[in-house]
Amino acid sequence: MAKFQYGGQAVIEGVMMRGPGEMAIAVQKNPEEIIVEKQVLIPITKRYPLLGWPILRGTVALIEAMVIGMKALTFSANQVAKEEEEELGNWEMALTIIIALGLAVLLFVVMPVVAANFVRETLGDFGRSAVEGILRIGIFIGYVLLIGRMKDIRRVFQYHGAEHKVIHTYEAGEELTVANAKKFSNLHPRCGTSFVLIVLVLTIIVFTFVGQTGPLQRIAIKIALMPAIAGLAYEFIKLSSKQMHRGWVKALVAPGLWLQQLTTKDPEDKQIQVAIKALTAVLPLEERRKYDEHQETQELVDEVKEACMTS
Repeated sequence: MAKFQYGGQAVIEGVMMRGPGEMAIAVQKNPEEIIVEKQVLIPITKRYPLLGWPILRGTVALIEAMVIGMKALTFSANQVAKEEEEELGNWEMALTIIIALGLAVLLFVVMPVVAANFVRETLGDFGRSAVEGILRIGIFIGYVLLIGRMKDIRRVFQYHGAEHKVIHTYEAGEELTVANAKKFSNLHPRCGTSFVLIVLVLTIIVFTFVGQTGPLQRIAIKIALMPAIAGLAYEFIKLSSKQMHRGWVKALVAPGLWLQQLTTKDPEDKQIQVAIKALTAVLPLEERRKYDEHQETQELVDEVKEACMTS
């Protein structure tokens, strides 16, 4: 049986990690307290095996990831908001999601299609698709650079880096400690940022063959085909992550890793600790016990050191 590939995402002041049958959200509620919330997860592909077929499973996985990700973000936002006595309501969060999705469609679908339509007669279908793709990638990079200047988003990017470092540590078979995690890269080939770039590139290729269509038709077709394109991107990520020892695979995933330099930042030690707690919460029981024993030993050592320094 293939080894499970752990993954997750950064949330507000925390990290969410997914395991084979559950997820855990660890949030730095205040400087002294890290809270961990666990929930059972039963992937829909296990309940309906037909949905586990190639391409289709990628579409299903994307939808599941979006739902789980929004739940994790809502939980983390409310934990931080409780400290400030400004907890978000369900309607506020729903409105935020709707606005975010609408903005995404406007920026990454409508605007590139409308702008590229002016070069259709001159450059043909491939040229139009290429211009759309270049605009879309440019808008994405500009958007990330812009929001990355915000203090709160920079902290999310630091937690993103912490998530990657901790997963690297686990996959390398090393003990899950802050010191070990700090040795690893902020970049990871299975990152969602790489996934987005692959989707953008595949969109250029696929829409070269759509043919002569007006802007409204093209926008409708793009939205309709996006799940299938996401499924193809998922299969590429899944396949490439198992072939990283091959030079040509490294070359293909390199642009996605470069792009991650915009969405990840070097984390603080406490942020790495939060990511470790999230991951260990979804590990098998035997591995979790080893981590707990190490933590108890480390806490005892720290207490002895502190006692020696004050004596």
